[in-house]
Amino acid sequence: MNESALPETVEQAVRLLKSLIDKGEQDEITAMPESDLIRLHRGPGQWIRNNMGLWKGNARLLAATGERHPDDASGVIIQAFWQVLQDERTKVH
Repeated sequence: MNESALPETVEQAVRLLKSLIDKGEQDEITAMPESDLIRLHRGPGQWIRNNMGLWKGNARLLAATGERHPDDASGVIIQAFWQVLQDERTKVH
């Protein structure tokens, strides 16, 4: 991902995930209980860490998560993504 296109806020990161993750996978994540989000650490979490610059000095996004370590920061982003999906589901039903 181009450095100038890297998200700088959790909200921007969530919007990027919404645009990249297909509807089927979003539905799977929506159906997950919050306690199971740790299962996303390797797949989507690893993608977030590698492609959103958390390992390569995207200090703004790291700071926006309130965490110091990329592993924890990706968890915050996944949690926020899941919450947005939950909110959207509530609006539909």
